[in-house]
Amino acid sequence: MSYEEWFEQHAQKHQKIVEKLLAKGLTQEQIIDYFEYENMAKEEIDFCPLYKMGKKCHDMEKLNCYLCGCPNFRFNDNGLDTYNGMKILSRCEIHNGSTIGHGGAVHQDCSKCTVPHHKAYVSKNFDFDWKKVMKKCKITS
Repeated sequence: MSYEEWFEQHAQKHQKIVEKLLAKGLTQEQIIDYFEYENMAKEEIDFCPLYKMGKKCHDMEKLNCYLCGCPNFRFNDNGLDTYNGMKILSRCEIHNGSTIGHGGAVHQDCSKCTVPHHKAYVSKNFDFDWKKVMKKCKITS
């Protein structure tokens, strides 16, 4: 699956959950709390493939899933740049984490970064529309 496909599919899943919670009258803070890993893995099992395996994407005690797909992540399926003849398909805007080569391309490895999964970060960057928070992620050529 391309970054673009994941981005659009994830935005739709996220929107459905937020709309459901707003219809129930939940506040912004309650919605953020709803997106805590333990709750999401129980209530929204199809939101993330890791939920079914009982795994977290990042090793942290209080993992919030609201900003799955970090606002600092940048991508372009056609390539942002090249490195040693390989297309760079993604990068981190705050230069956190590392990169990995896979399938003849360079990708951002966010596995050791927990920045977007802290409740305080989610609250500071919150919008009911996930795509508004993530608007800088998609780089068009």
